[in-house]
Amino acid sequence: MNQIEIKLATVEERDWAARLIVSSEPWSKANVQLETARQVCHHPAFLLYIAHVEGKSSGAMVIDLCGVAGSPYIKWLVVAPDQRGHGIGAALIQFAETLARQHAKHLFLCVSSFNSRARALYEKLGFKQVGEIPDYFIAGTSEILMHKRIA
Repeated sequence: MNQIEIKLATVEERDWAARLIVSSEPWSKANVQLETARQVCHHPAFLLYIAHVEGKSSGAMVIDLCGVAGSPYIKWLVVAPDQRGHGIGAALIQFAETLARQHAKHLFLCVSSFNSRARALYEKLGFKQVGEIPDYFIAGTSEILMHKRIA
């Protein structure tokens, strides 16, 4: 795999990330609209990082540094369909852990109950389920709150 470089998003990349999010599960299943995704990707309280492979935007991660009880929360993580399975998601999570250690001892994220591939990745990286929110975005599914102690 080529080297993955992770940097804060440019304005153009923020719009790219919003388009990627609305076209990807779970957000497409939850019918998240482009304007909503754009608002999140441009929100000043959130950090948006882009993973680049060979200079190409390949994945995005939105972090709220004070998201869960004052601990960092990975709000959204998405990898471009043609880049999945190449370690980009794991690299973004590891980057988030390094960033979060500067602020807290814990890191949180949610994963949709039907997203078994993402959940397996998070568990492989040491995250554990600490809660479940039934019918939060989509009736009949749950959002699984996951936690990892990072310090």
